[in-house]
Amino acid sequence: MSVSLYITSGKGGVGKSTLTANLGAALIARGCSVVIIDADIGLRSMDALLGLENEVVYDLIDVAKKDCSLSQALLVSHRVPGLNLLPASQFARARDLEKNRLKKIIGELKQKFDYVLIDSPAGIERGFRTVLNAGIDESLLIVTPDDICIRDAERAAQVIEHKELPRPRIIVNRLDPDLIFRKEMLPARVIADTLDLPLLGEIPEDPAVYRSVLRHTLFMQYDCSARRAVLRIAGRLQGEIVPLPEIGLERPSLWKRLLTHRNLKEVTPIDSH
Repeated sequence: MSVSLYITSGKGGVGKSTLTANLGAALIARGCSVVIIDADIGLRSMDALLGLENEVVYDLIDVAKKDCSLSQALLVSHRVPGLNLLPASQFARARDLEKNRLKKIIGELKQKFDYVLIDSPAGIERGFRTVLNAGIDESLLIVTPDDICIRDAERAAQVIEHKELPRPRIIVNRLDPDLIFRKEMLPARVIADTLDLPLLGEIPEDPAVYRSVLRHTLFMQYDCSARRAVLRIAGRLQGEIVPLPEIGLERPSLWKRLLTHRNLKEVTPIDSH
């Protein structure tokens, strides 16, 4: 059964687009067929993340306005064979995307792919609401462990539930085990309980993520903790029972601390006198 997943957040800068691209790659690795819709009209980024920035001819708005066929606009990633992309328009506005046309596009893609991943614009304004009205099956809410993002995620969840859609599941990104153990950062389970939303996954802070962005690759191509976390999330999406590691709640063994030791500098306020 094909599923459309709306991947969104209450605010920008939480790693939503990067996670969407890598989740698509993880589902491909598990034998699924996947297409990503970049719904961030005017600020497209998914083409660059997938190494397709020089191949975009037609985009989502062209398909919606019937200036081209859906098959003409779809691109296939060279880095992740089988991962398809319907790119966003870089010069249009959110109001140029009509919800009924988007609903039809999503329906057509669900006939061809197991998963339709929709990368949302940040915030809860017109672009966000257009996708919510376009007949999505489920939404995933990306949260980072800071009060501002948690507050904004709560508002986004309220909007989603107001549309009488299924309650979103959350993924907590950029968790630092040392800060959690020192009780300076909330663990993923506490964030999920605070939002009263089901926890789909947790992803640790991982240098491989930003290095992959700098190299114009996906972190799924590297053996790293973020990759393993996203593979666990992909398994849960497919109905598997995959235990949560509960990052930072247990003190690592001495051997592991020696192998991964880093100096966590104290943060002290500057004396204003």
